[in-house]
Amino acid sequence: MTDTTISEASEAGTLAKTFEPAGLEAKWYAHWEANGLFRPERPDAAPFTIVNPPPNVTGSLHIGHALDNTLQDVVIRYERLRGKDALWVVGTDHAGIATQMVVERQMEARQDKRTNYTREQFVEKVWEWKAESGGTITGQLRRLGCSMDWSREQFTMDPHFTKAVVKVFVDLYNQGLIYRDKRLVNWDPKLKTAISDLEVETREIKGSFWRFRYPLADGAVRADGLDYIEVATTRPETMLADMLVAVNADDPRYTAVIGKFVVQPLTGRRLQIVADEHADPELGSGAVKITPGHDFNDFEVGRRAGIKAGDMLNMFDAEARVVQTADGLVPDEFLGMDRFDARALIVQRMKEAGRLVPHVTRDKEGLETEHDAEPRTIQTPYGDRGGVVIEPWLTDQWYVDAEKLAVAPMEAVRSGAIEIVPKTWEKTFFNWMENIQPWCVSRQLWWGHRIPAWYGSDGQCYVAESEEEAQSKAGAGVTLSRDEDVLDTWFSSALWPFATLGWPEDDSPNPVHAELVEAPSFSSGLAQTAESKDNPSTSSGQTGVGGKHRSLLAKHYPNDLLISGFDILFFWDARMAMQGIHFMKEVPWKRLYLHGLVRAADGQKMSKSKGNVVDPLLLIDKYGADALRFFMCAMESQGRDVKMDERRVEGYRNFATKLWNAARFCMANGITGSTTVAAPAATSAVNRWIIGEVVETVAALDQAMADLRFDAAANAIYHFVWDQFCDWYIELIKGSFDDETRAVAGWVLDQILVMLHPFMPFVTEELWHALGERSAELIVAEWPAQQAGVDPAAKAEVEWLIALVSNLRGAKNELGIAPGARLEAYLPEPSAATRAVIANNPASIERLARLSAIHFAPAPAGAAMQIGAGDASLIVPLEGVIDIAAEKARLEKALAAAQKEARSLEGRLSNPAFAEKAKPEAVEKARADHAHHSAEATRLAAALARLG
Repeated sequence: MTDTTISEASEAGTLAKTFEPAGLEAKWYAHWEANGLFRPERPDAAPFTIVNPPPNVTGSLHIGHALDNTLQDVVIRYERLRGKDALWVVGTDHAGIATQMVVERQMEARQDKRTNYTREQFVEKVWEWKAESGGTITGQLRRLGCSMDWSREQFTMDPHFTKAVVKVFVDLYNQGLIYRDKRLVNWDPKLKTAISDLEVETREIKGSFWRFRYPLADGAVRADGLDYIEVATTRPETMLADMLVAVNADDPRYTAVIGKFVVQPLTGRRLQIVADEHADPELGSGAVKITPGHDFNDFEVGRRAGIKAGDMLNMFDAEARVVQTADGLVPDEFLGMDRFDARALIVQRMKEAGRLVPHVTRDKEGLETEHDAEPRTIQTPYGDRGGVVIEPWLTDQWYVDAEKLAVAPMEAVRSGAIEIVPKTWEKTFFNWMENIQPWCVSRQLWWGHRIPAWYGSDGQCYVAESEEEAQSKAGAGVTLSRDEDVLDTWFSSALWPFATLGWPEDDSPNPVHAELVEAPSFSSGLAQTAESKDNPSTSSGQTGVGGKHRSLLAKHYPNDLLISGFDILFFWDARMAMQGIHFMKEVPWKRLYLHGLVRAADGQKMSKSKGNVVDPLLLIDKYGADALRFFMCAMESQGRDVKMDERRVEGYRNFATKLWNAARFCMANGITGSTTVAAPAATSAVNRWIIGEVVETVAALDQAMADLRFDAAANAIYHFVWDQFCDWYIELIKGSFDDETRAVAGWVLDQILVMLHPFMPFVTEELWHALGERSAELIVAEWPAQQAGVDPAAKAEVEWLIALVSNLRGAKNELGIAPGARLEAYLPEPSAATRAVIANNPASIERLARLSAIHFAPAPAGAAMQIGAGDASLIVPLEGVIDIAAEKARLEKALAAAQKEARSLEGRLSNPAFAEKAKPEAVEKARADHAHHSAEATRLAAALARLG
């Protein structure tokens, strides 16, 4: 034990009768953290490093956090037990938009607002809010059991981190990889800031599709004699800033008027007709009105037509209200109107001018009705924070040349220097990276990393790490004003794998990867990945030695693994790869594991509007953190989402209770914790067998962890504990507690606690200390070493006993024979091996199989059942045990009912109409019922066959 001792509830040899997780969870977490056990001093150990995706400082633990952080904690606890210098970097993100919104809402509740203060005063209020309320989620992560290095907790607005952010911006600017440009952005009119494509959510909205006629100018007519061009839009308000009309060069309807002009009816603006591939002859009229300042596709058409971004017309202010365009042609009645109010008035004015093309519908009698627009379901972009419709807006912003930075990460993935797990995500990764757009990194907020750029009165820009440096560049006497914008939150969090480790103060390269300092090269990556398969671990590639001579950055960069939800692959993961490789000349992590979402039990996405959100803290209150953690691991299957199932969480609470009771039974029979990592000497078959089962379980766990198969790892330890240890080993050794058995049982129980600890840390630590005096806590114990082997003879002997008992119990159940009924069995010609097993285990056979005798002779004539065990087929007479005729009649009736129900369900499932029209949950239930009744029919048929 360390300086802080645990004595009040963990005395050796004592254990409460009932497993109650709440008290022991709080006790052990406080003990681990107070004693520095999340990062013990291991200067010479090989490093293992994970960085936690920093949650928003405004956040609370949701079910997705619970999955993500559970998986990380399982890995870090596993590697710590394996003796690594295991570092789990933890911290929170300043969350620019979200945090500013929280503070502004609080101000609004007090009838106050941000603009009543200077920028500096408001930022100070945000810091005050963080000091009072910003630590909620870190406390909740502790409740989950996350063994993070809290002594080095980070915040993306900490001074050292801010220094790194500023340096990266300045360096990228000086390298020509950051620039200022006028482009369309996703503008949130509520928050009055630009947001990224990834912060836009698309919703299906019931909208309208309007058609209008724009008259041709200068007497021009189309080939068909018409003197107008029909255009269609879902956003009529944008016509106030129309600049072109596009048609397809191959569309014969318009070839005669390409290069001519139309007149916009409301503004009188002359719009040239241009040929562009954006216009599809098969869609609508084949002509498209072009508003380059307010539509992303139109922006590109405008550029191809030779219109510079600075010359594109803008008709909105920051709140999406109509303003006058540069040419002064917007009618006064529209100025100052909200965009949607302007839409309605524009449609009205176009209708009054006879320029609206009505949408005509016909009823059953053929009567026609005219409508202003065609109703349509429209994919509409909304800001995920502001919750209002996003407006494409032409504005000056700062951009990162993401296309150039994306080259190295793509090479890293192709070479294997970064391994994406599951591999199926590689296609998505490459598709996005190969088509990546300039990354807009400026935001119109007050809270965040302010952009290190200053402007002279002439508009000249000076980018520098400090105002003094900028002034030096500008020269004495030049008055400078700083850029008002802040950086996108994802810009700073992209530096998380190295800025949290001391960069740029410590910019020393990792000596293990010194050959990569000059330029990233990933040709050896695949070889590293292959090597890792020979030495199973959750990391791949080299780990390095001699850590005491290396800085934190040199030792722990690159990180070994990143665990992330697939939904932030582009928000965060890809950008970390870009910045990490560019500045560190090495990948930020060797493996990237992408997990799915946690969905509701019916497979739907959780949302507050649906009322199906699950609070992980309530589950912890009800079942304990260990149960929730084990559920997350057991259900985490690569490439699939997790379906929430509270019954399974309860089931894993029962699993912890079963282990608790098994430990109490062992302690009551003089079994204590082991004093050795190596397996004790064993002579009895059952003890040799259980030692071999431990060896196989450790190997299965190691392989599952190397493959990042959390479900396989959880299932391996679950089935060993529940089946082999609790259900069979303890049953087999009852009444035979000699010194050897006590030593083996204590050793096996210790191995269980170590193997299970990464998944269920609290209950295992409690049991570890209850079993005896310990020199160290379980969290820093030693992972089981595969020193023992599997004894084939012992394995065969015990598996023969298990098969006999299991099959006999099952047969009794099928035939309605009381479980405790003692029977006799006959085995006419046993093999030498079978004869030996029976001779070696008479007590176990009588106690567990309830066989009073096994005769090596032919069975008497009459009804009997056959029981298989190994190569033997035992005959158990049934005359006088049950009423054979009555039992046959019961089984036949039950079999007919099961077969009838199975046939009915099969017919329903084979009907295409049912599969197409029924609700998915109804189809799923029918399949489950069919499987149940089919299995029941098979079981009953087997029972009938036993009776002959």
